[in-house]
Amino acid sequence: MTDRKEFRDLAPPEDARDAIASLDLAPDPEEVPLRDARGRILAERIDADLDVPGFDRASMDGYAVRARDTFGADEADPARLSLAGAVHAGEEPDVEVGEGEAVEISTGAVMPPGGDAVVMVERTEEDGDDVLVRTAVAPGDHVMLAGADVAAGERALGPGTRLTPREVGLLSALGVESVPVVGKPTVGIVSTGDELVRPGERLNSAAGQIYDVNSYTVATAVEEAGGDPRLYPHAGDDYDEMERVLREAADECDLVLSSGSTSASAVDVIYRVVEERGELLLHGVAVKPGKPMLVGRLDNSAYVGLPGYPVSALTIFRTFVAPAIRDAAGLPEPATATVEARMAAEERFDEGRMRLMPVGLVEDGEGDLLAYAVDKGSGATTSLVEADGVAEVAPDTAYVAEGEAVAVELFSPDVRPPSVLGVGEDDPVLARLLDELDRPRYLAVGSRQGLRRLRDGVADFAVTTADGGERPARGSLSAEELGSYEREWGLVVASGNPEEVEGLADLVDRDLRFVNRGTDSGLRTNLGNALADLADDRGVSRRDLVEAIDGFELSAKAHESPARKVAGGQADAGLGLRATAEKLGLGFVPVGVETVRVLANPDRTDKEGVRALESVLSDVGRFTSRPGFSP
Repeated sequence: MTDRKEFRDLAPPEDARDAIASLDLAPDPEEVPLRDARGRILAERIDADLDVPGFDRASMDGYAVRARDTFGADEADPARLSLAGAVHAGEEPDVEVGEGEAVEISTGAVMPPGGDAVVMVERTEEDGDDVLVRTAVAPGDHVMLAGADVAAGERALGPGTRLTPREVGLLSALGVESVPVVGKPTVGIVSTGDELVRPGERLNSAAGQIYDVNSYTVATAVEEAGGDPRLYPHAGDDYDEMERVLREAADECDLVLSSGSTSASAVDVIYRVVEERGELLLHGVAVKPGKPMLVGRLDNSAYVGLPGYPVSALTIFRTFVAPAIRDAAGLPEPATATVEARMAAEERFDEGRMRLMPVGLVEDGEGDLLAYAVDKGSGATTSLVEADGVAEVAPDTAYVAEGEAVAVELFSPDVRPPSVLGVGEDDPVLARLLDELDRPRYLAVGSRQGLRRLRDGVADFAVTTADGGERPARGSLSAEELGSYEREWGLVVASGNPEEVEGLADLVDRDLRFVNRGTDSGLRTNLGNALADLADDRGVSRRDLVEAIDGFELSAKAHESPARKVAGGQADAGLGLRATAEKLGLGFVPVGVETVRVLANPDRTDKEGVRALESVLSDVGRFTSRPGFSP
């Protein structure tokens, strides 16, 4: 039996930050063309080599004059000056301003010799070869002197300046063609694990293969933090191949990030590569999610091993690694994006580790923010988009009470709560209804869980089937129905129904492979009720029938999941909807019709998102016009 590498004593989060801070990620400065400089950080001071502007110029259209020739001029007694010529922008003056003379001038044009002020055209009038000036001006009026913007030798921009369009404009005015900037740390990204397949390649689910989520997720996060991500070929769990890929990345990058192969498993060999080619500084951090984390040095590069589960990998990266990349790139900490919210429901903890709790946000009826835990397990990629931020919970915290204030660090300053939050039954009509709304969020947790979360005050609305559970009540609080529609349910079978399934009795009496829905699904409840009726007819117990069905306890998540098992030849029948069977080109054996109800939290019926949903439901007929549905 192969020895397993067990976690060392879990390090506190502070030690993990210190270990990463001790790594040298800073790249050498580089010179980039001004056109490519936006967003980069200046590596050194830039002084002006010339005056900006480099000449005295008119700041408006009018006439260049000697100021003393206008003294005493006004509307009633204008000064009469001889028109000596004109000067336009972009040309060298070929005329001078003599005593008692004026020269027509355009905005931005070079002031002609002899002129020391400009009279705006609105205060003048041409009279033959003369100009009548109806106001007095002082020397320097409406003239930008050479060097008034930036003087030669002056400090224009200092090191650490982030180059935005404003700074690029100034550098352009100085004639700068390229600028020295802080280099972007190059970050090599290596995903490990024999089960991973890059998107675009053929996936063999039967062999336990899954798409590689982390490579692209982490690469995007690296870029957002100011680094230059470089994806390397996928490395399996073979030691030699992993060593080759990691060493190649270490030779070419300032930091190497791997994901997976960091937990205590017989195939997790990556820690041996690090120990043999460099130095392992840390293995395991007392934080959840993200305990299996490695920090070390690999050849001449820094190394951090992220957990394999996408939520854990991104959380650990954002908490520990992103600040180090930003620092190496010379970028400041991002704008504070922390909001105060109250917990919508109690959340309990049973481990002595700091918890980085992903939470979603929703506004209550008063517009105040509520936070609810989004915990579908570290392997659930949907948690990446269902959560709005992270609430840090201290290791000695046993629970966070309902209504307790929490600080939520948003994933981005641009995060906004959904316009409406729904929970409950997975349904194809509902999916089309939600497409009509602005920024909705829906969690398909089944009728039973949906009703519970509506009762607990987490959601704005719940979608449930008529037999999926009792309507929720919380003290005197009762749900308000926004609308309803019907759908036909039954058994989804292969196209043409080759097994000649006629109804539920066939599942009991014949050797058929069946796929059920989850226990929180309203369809599952309806199936149980139908089996109870069949048991009464036969004079046996419901348990007897359930035990006779091959696969009754085999549950699938979504409304299409059982049907897809049938389509893939993994089952003879699955619990589902007629609409699903028709969509997938499968057969359907009807069993019953159920009512789908949309119930709202009565304290939130005035929310704009809830009102919009109610409006869409009032025209639900156009969404249920396909077979299998009826309003």
